[in-house]
Amino acid sequence: MRNAIHAAHETVDIPASNLKTELARILAEQGYIDSFTVISMPDGAHGLLLQIRLKYTEDRRSAISGLRRVSRPGRRTYVDAKHIPKVLGGMGTSIVSTSHGVMTGHDARSAGVGGEVLAQVW
Repeated sequence: MRNAIHAAHETVDIPASNLKTELARILAEQGYIDSFTVISMPDGAHGLLLQIRLKYTEDRRSAISGLRRVSRPGRRTYVDAKHIPKVLGGMGTSIVSTSHGVMTGHDARSAGVGGEVLAQVW
């Protein structure tokens, strides 16, 4: 998605999974992307494709100014509800995978659940 933003693409297609679909749902709810759809692979290939419509301002600047993957396969990052990081003093969004599903850091703090910090968006 980061490469598509730098190249100013309208849409980006990525292989779909449940986690990626939930990430796209949160990005759409928070207003970082226009919309997303899950479609079948072209040419009858096996699997699904997640098509994301990126959001830009009037002067073609992206709604996402920064995107950072926090928990990586080589270094997982788990936090409790009290230590969920705020992004840019609350101006950005942390995305947390909890036992209650994937949610924003604010929602996880309100629900009192911690989990794995997947990404930060601002």
